[in-house]
Amino acid sequence: MSSAARPRSSERRSAPAVPEGRDLTLDLVRVACVVLVVFVHILFTGVGRDADGALLIERTVEGQPWFDAVSWILNIMPLFFVVGGFAARAGWRSAQKRGDDAVGFVRLRLARLARPAIPVFVFFTAALGAAKLIGLDPALVDTIAIGVGSPLWFLAAYLLVQALAPWMISLHARFGMRVPFVLLAAALGTDALRFLIGEGLLDLGRIEVAGPGYDLGSDLFGIPNVAFVWLFTQQIGFHLFDGWFARRRVWELLGLIGLGYLAIWGLVSLGGYSWNMLSNQWPPTAPLAILAVVQACALTLLHRPLTALMRTRAAQGAVMLIGSRLMTVYLWHLPLIMVLIGIELLLPLPMPAPGSPVWWWTRVPFLVLVLAAVLLLSLWLVRYERAPAMVAPPTRGATALAVAVFVLPILAITAYGIDLPLAACALAGSVAALVLVGAYRVRRTGSALDVGSGSRA
Repeated sequence: MSSAARPRSSERRSAPAVPEGRDLTLDLVRVACVVLVVFVHILFTGVGRDADGALLIERTVEGQPWFDAVSWILNIMPLFFVVGGFAARAGWRSAQKRGDDAVGFVRLRLARLARPAIPVFVFFTAALGAAKLIGLDPALVDTIAIGVGSPLWFLAAYLLVQALAPWMISLHARFGMRVPFVLLAAALGTDALRFLIGEGLLDLGRIEVAGPGYDLGSDLFGIPNVAFVWLFTQQIGFHLFDGWFARRRVWELLGLIGLGYLAIWGLVSLGGYSWNMLSNQWPPTAPLAILAVVQACALTLLHRPLTALMRTRAAQGAVMLIGSRLMTVYLWHLPLIMVLIGIELLLPLPMPAPGSPVWWWTRVPFLVLVLAAVLLLSLWLVRYERAPAMVAPPTRGATALAVAVFVLPILAITAYGIDLPLAACALAGSVAALVLVGAYRVRRTGSALDVGSGSRA
């Protein structure tokens, strides 16, 4: 920034502090991705009353004829993992400069995911326990709980790839582009096995796996792609950090975007894959890996205008506000959407029928209301987003066990849908994981209990 463009001292004092060398466009991307996820979930949650006053529940946006095509752009979870790979590459370099090892790197990332998860698992355990005690219709409870708990898959997938980041960075340094090609081949092979079993063309014996509202079946064989697909997207983030995409010319980036979408079209045309990219998200499939390349190219093309935007104090302030409580926004937006809809249903006011013009026009105001409610809730929950002051470092084995006990219950929730036993297991797993890595300390401050709060590392 030139001296002529520098703000006056009074302005600098009021501007948010920006760590030296930090690329704020990536913070903007993370925030934009989460806000977009909130908005898409609002569009999915079609609850209202029809002309006769009867309750109407539907997944409104999914029924629109244009939604499949739009999902090729709106499914930004691959981009989130790309940015996470960039951050992991930068974080591991900083950790090495400080003399930290892989165990310290992993346990800090575990703490930053498991701590915000504890309040939400307490909520689910209490809510599902109360629903069981008062005898609510189990089918209705399952329908609501499965929908509200659907974003939890991210916790398991993101921690898994972050925990493996130090070793994947070593492979990246040694083998370069060969690593993502091997991961993509593994993802395609996993998809092929899953589809062959699903179509009955490959018989490995009958598998009966069922949960509330789910029949897992052949999807069980797609679970390895939780590693292959999201590790691939992380590797793309490593290449983004190294400047591979920045060194490409505009026409090359546009060409990669075109080739990427052509490859995705070819894959879904073969059958097995859904034309809806959100449906390809569980178990994750190879089209999402290719979409990560497309989105990395698009991010590179947009980097200059995004950088200009992030020079403004307003953009920095908004990004810092939401970014400092991003996990709270992600984990709590669906429970609060349901709470706000419940309040609407209780009020003696007309509700627009899902899909009606009035319903569409009220979606953006409802997004603002949901974000305001989450930010209000975050005034208390933000403490769980701060990395705690760690106690003595654990062993490598204890850290690996901590990752496992945190990840496995959440994968079960993603596969079967959340219920009371799985919510309680996930809560216990989160607490156990933090204890194993020395990041969970309960101490009394005044009259309140503060669970392991500390400065952000």
